[in-house]
Amino acid sequence: MKTRPERCQSANWWQGAWRSLISYLVVSLILLIQPPAIAASNLALPVWQVISGCELEVGGLSGYPDITERVRLVGIDAPDVDQAPWGEMAKQHLEHWVGRSAIVLESDAESRDDQGRRLAYVWNNGKLLNEQLVAEGYALAVPQPPNSKYDQRLAHAQEQARLLGLGIWDPDHPMRLTPVEFRQQQR
Repeated sequence: MKTRPERCQSANWWQGAWRSLISYLVVSLILLIQPPAIAASNLALPVWQVISGCELEVGGLSGYPDITERVRLVGIDAPDVDQAPWGEMAKQHLEHWVGRSAIVLESDAESRDDQGRRLAYVWNNGKLLNEQLVAEGYALAVPQPPNSKYDQRLAHAQEQARLLGLGIWDPDHPMRLTPVEFRQQQR
């Protein structure tokens, strides 16, 4: 039989374990409701134009509403607009998803590409549009180190789209050339 101090220590241990478990669950629920990717430090901007399935023009950067900047969705590669029919479909879907609302840009390790475009993960209404394009078969997941924050999410979305035969993965009408191969042939 346990003595009184041993029983108190055992009860205190269980109370501490329950508190830790409850704290863990509360933090997990908060993260599910408000993912850290859409933090206040990210930029909410209006979309002026969708250029392709992986490039936008936004306004309002640097506090000047009339100044625009090109944004390249990082971690993906969409078919060229001239790569029929896939390129135009990717562009149309991105236009549909951004709509008339402001988007939120999230940066990763590198903020610019070699063409000077801002590299970003693009969020709209809590959805990662980079992932949405890949999940519905309108873009490929293409890791771009050191920007790797969502590589696993993008790879998982691509595998699902491939298994379901969505968009570019349609077994009856698959995309025959990757966007990179298509651009190389156009040169």
